This record gives sequence, structure tokens and C-alpha cells, in this order.
Amino acid sequence: MSGPLYVPALPVRLHAVASVKDLAPRIRDRTAPLWTLPALTAAGTDELQRTVDKELRRVAAVQKYTPAWLDAPHADLDERAYADLLPSYWSHTALRPVTDPDLPTAHQAVAVESARYGGNGLGIRVRLPGAWNDELAERTAALLARTGPEVRVDLLLDLQTVLPGRPDAGKEALRALDALVPLATWRTIATLAGGFPDEVDRLLDGERGEADRADWDMWHEIRASGRSYAESVRYGDYGTLPARNLDRAADDSDRSRFGLLRYTTERSFPLARFWAENRGETGVTREAARWITEFPDFRGEGASAGDRWYQQCARTTGSKGTGNAGTWNQVGNVQHMTYVVRCLAGGADRP
Repeated sequence: MSGPLYVPALPVRLHAVASVKDLAPRIRDRTAPLWTLPALTAAGTDELQRTVDKELRRVAAVQKYTPAWLDAPHADLDERAYADLLPSYWSHTALRPVTDPDLPTAHQAVAVESARYGGNGLGIRVRLPGAWNDELAERTAALLARTGPEVRVDLLLDLQTVLPGRPDAGKEALRALDALVPLATWRTIATLAGGFPDEVDRLLDGERGEADRADWDMWHEIRASGRSYAESVRYGDYGTLPARNLDRAADDSDRSRFGLLRYTTERSFPLARFWAENRGETGVTREAARWITEFPDFRGEGASAGDRWYQQCARTTGSKGTGNAGTWNQVGNVQHMTYVVRCLAGGADRP
């Protein structure tokens, strides 16, 4: 079995594309994102088509030389904008089509046909937000039967939110894998889980705190299970954003009045929150960055472009360089993805 070292689930948004672009080449080569196109709205068909094309073109450009998966679960294939563009991007770029045993048959058929035409394989994303259900294996088997053995397939088991309050996630993942792995000769098997908290209020003390990386523990539970497939299961997560953010509509205006800087260590996410409603108050941003850089596990500005941003933000003065919500999401994911790849590579890989 071949495949990437790391499979992050990323939204098709500017900050996520920028974070992949900022990865060092050796890190990016070991990373294959699972991109998800959010729900898009537009005044009419032509505007929707332009919007879809702009978003997909941006992702296709950053993945020009490295394969990735593109999921479009919200795409209505009766809409001309999606019907014209999705098969083209799925068939003529490095973005592999993705479908789901719970999606409409029409969506599955377009993804399968695009996989056949493009020759890059098909990602099958099985969402498991709760307990395993054997009917899901039956629906997956039916999808595989319609796909045919000539198409290479990838299993993307998505457990979505996995926080400390879901202690049985590893057992549920193993139940799912026990049922799904025998169904096909999978090119890649990956488990994905969102370990970043949905709400941070209860974790903070004086606007600083830490969140446990429960998803990381879950993946290690799978690897230590002794299953014949265990060593082949790739690690995937949602970076330094909650899993629920992936499906937020692109025009969602529900923005927090707070900014949040995030970091990643072996066991936790250190969190530094600050008031961001008035962007003239840049001192609090620098104080948050300084707390990150003074954290015992801070890896230094040479570790990644994200680490370098934290260090520069902490050291300088004035408003320039303090960024905005997009910047904070971007640098958080850059340091996170770099660190995860280095951990998965046993610490031997250097940016």
C-alpha cells in the first residue's frame, strides 16, 4: 500500500490554501490534503460558476505537483456551475474525486466517472460522527461494486470531532476499519479526526490555556491494536480548527470578537486568546504571540514559517505584522502540519 504520511482535512478557503503554500517542500511532499468545498451562494448561475471556478482554481494551483483529494459534498450536480466544473477539475488536475456512501447516487456516479476518466483514483469518505453501524459497510460495498475494480480507491474514514469527551472513538474506528478494510484493495487508508475544541472558554485561565490532542491518542490506539492493517493506517486531522468549521458556508459571517493563537505540542494545543474587535489594539496580539514563543515546547523560528511568524510578531512593535483571523488560522496550520509530519517521520525530517 502506498500513500502520504499525513492527510489533513482542509476547507477550500484562502487561509488554508496559503498554509499549504507556506509549507517547506519536503513537508508538502509528504502531505496530501483532503480539501472540502464549502456551501457556496451566488446571485445567479453565472456568478456561482465564477465563484466555484475561482475557489477550485486556487486549490488546483497549490496542488499542481502533489496529489490531493477534493470533496464537494454540498455540490448540487443539477446546477450547471457544478456539473460543468467539478468533473473537469476531478479529471484534469491532481485533485482526486471524492464521494461518500451516503451521498446521492448522482453525485457518486459523477465522481466515479471522473475517476475512470482521469485515472487518479477515487476517494471514498466514510463519515463516522458517532457509533459504527454495519449498514454503512453495506452502503460502502454497494458503492465499490458500482465503481468497479479498475479504479484505484482510497478509504478516508472521517470520525469528525474527537475530543476527550469521546473516549470510545478509537474502538469505533477499529470497528469501522474491521468492516471496511476487507471490502477493497485500498491504495490508501487514512483516519481523520478533529481534535481541536469547538469551544475554548472552559479551557482558558486568564485567556491562556491548553486543549488535549485526543485525536492523536486515538490514532495511536489504532496503530497499537495489533490489526494486520494497523501499520498502514495514515494519520489525518482537521489542523488547528474545529471539525465543524469545515462545513461552514463560505459566506458565514459569524465571526468572534476574539482572536486566538494556537500552537501544537506532542500532547496538547496551547491557546492564547485576545480581544480583536478593535484592530488598533495590537499589543494584545503581540502579548499572545509572546506567550506562545515563551512556551516550554516552542520549537523556534527555524521550525516553520508559522513558528517564524509567532517569533516576529512577539518581537516587533506597531500594528504591522499582527495579522487578522485569516493570518492566525494560516500560521497555526503551518506550524501544526509541519510538526505533525516531522513526528510521523520520526523526527528525521527537517524543513
